[in-house]
Amino acid sequence: MEFFSRSWTALRTTVADIPDADFAMPSGCSGWLVRDLVCHLVIDAQDVLITLVTPADTEPTVDAVTYWKLVEPPTGEDPLDALIPRLAAAYGEPRWLKFHLDDVGSAAGRAAELADPAARVGTRDEVLTVGDYLSAYVVEWTLHHLDLIAHLPAAAEPPAETLAAARASLEKIAGAAFPAALSDKDALLIGTGRRAPTDAEKAVLGDLAAELPFVLG
Repeated sequence: MEFFSRSWTALRTTVADIPDADFAMPSGCSGWLVRDLVCHLVIDAQDVLITLVTPADTEPTVDAVTYWKLVEPPTGEDPLDALIPRLAAAYGEPRWLKFHLDDVGSAAGRAAELADPAARVGTRDEVLTVGDYLSAYVVEWTLHHLDLIAHLPAAAEPPAETLAAARASLEKIAGAAFPAALSDKDALLIGTGRRAPTDAEKAVLGDLAAELPFVLG
């Protein structure tokens, strides 16, 4: 729960600090501008709110690790992926996107702090505890923070502790540990296919390089 709050607060703060002109820059999500990714974060925040008020009374079917599935890389044919840029463009000025993310995102953050970690909730046809659900989202927030700043060198990076937590989660999800020589940031970027490893990194990765990327869905 603590890492959820830290990663989400850091991500929203970074969005708030991005100059309006940079909303037209590309993000680390293929085909999406920064404004498109911020629009996606608004939807993510809504999903958190919806899930936290969707109680379940059956046994958990997944936990923070098994909530994520390894899937094929996106093809760009998902209707929602195509809808996001149109929604983002409809906001017009970046300030309205910032306002909406701050409004809904703050509510999602407060709801997470008030929720009982042991309570069970339902989402994506699965049941899990609130604690596991929020822990799973640390990976989402951290990866999208890296996506947000992919072409914005002046923007703040995710907190070191949430980078480490996201890396640990990715290793559990993939069932593979990244070499200690790779930083947490590089392990996340290379591990999820957000950038290709250099020749030197391939040598460090060894046989693991052939298994990449680990795409979460």
